[in-house]
Amino acid sequence: MKRATIRTEHDRPELVAAALEPDNTDEMTTRVESTADDDGDERASGRAVVTTIERETTGSLRTTADDYVTNLAVAQHLIDTTTQS
Repeated sequence: MKRATIRTEHDRPELVAAALEPDNTDEMTTRVESTADDDGDERASGRAVVTTIERETTGSLRTTADDYVTNLAVAQHLIDTTTQS
């Protein structure tokens, strides 16, 4: 089994994760985690969307990761567009 973990920081990670979840396959998990700065202070940093993808082959892992990154970019763009203050 091949595995990749993609971690991206966002201002509104819960919205990003919720937007991505419907497109996840059974071999994907998405969660929100706190991230710490270089001194270990979680309050000084942000929060991240972390998705782990598992596939049988490197090719299918690459294809799924590429699709995920595209979905991530679209989700972030839509969130940025619809939640501007």
